[in-house]
Amino acid sequence: MQVTVVIGGASGIGAATAHTLTAAGHRVVVADLPGTGADVDVDVTDEASVEALFERAVADHGSVTGVVNCAGVSTLARVVDHDAAEWRRVVDVCLTGSFLVLKHAGRRVADGASLVSLTSLNARQPGTGLAAYCASKAGLVSLTEVTALELAHRRIRVNAVAPGLVVTPLTAPAMDIDGIRDAYLENTPLGRSGEPTEIAAAIKFLLSDDAAWITGETLDINGGAHLQRYPDLVGLIEKAFA
Repeated sequence: MQVTVVIGGASGIGAATAHTLTAAGHRVVVADLPGTGADVDVDVTDEASVEALFERAVADHGSVTGVVNCAGVSTLARVVDHDAAEWRRVVDVCLTGSFLVLKHAGRRVADGASLVSLTSLNARQPGTGLAAYCASKAGLVSLTEVTALELAHRRIRVNAVAPGLVVTPLTAPAMDIDGIRDAYLENTPLGRSGEPTEIAAAIKFLLSDDAAWITGETLDINGGAHLQRYPDLVGLIEKAFA
């Protein structure tokens, strides 16, 4: 039996992943912030909370064979106007939180386990106003590679998936602003946004034995958007609200 912890699994891509894995026969532990209806409460910025999550998962299920970290937040501000507290908030969740998950998962998962983090198209493609998010996600790509090297002796595979535009509770508010959805789609060669289930399918693959020789990889899933340019979000918002 595969036992997989899905962090950020109460909504969006995390929820789609939890449903996909359950349908595939995984025993899924959904972890998310208090009040979200998750199986276990966790705050990825709190090391004690992350450590307790994995201690409980192992105690309840005997072993953990997979971990998916979908926790993430974003903000929007030009670098010269960026509030330092907002910068820290995004980096704490998206990068430091990912480090804490990999640290405590790496200590407690079974040999041969698979760890998957959710990074972003913004790990490789900069966007105006997204300094904290871009920096965090780019850092997570490198962190994925380092952790893959360090855990390979236990046959633990460490990978990431990097979605482009997928409409979720995190991205939906921006899609309601005039011009933003069209700008994304104009710069996506396949001409549409992704579905949470498509990202979940890629995560399921990386957790499976079919991916047994893949580690340290970041899989781009963005309809070809990385081949073009990223929308000028700040410019579009300033135009919409001028």
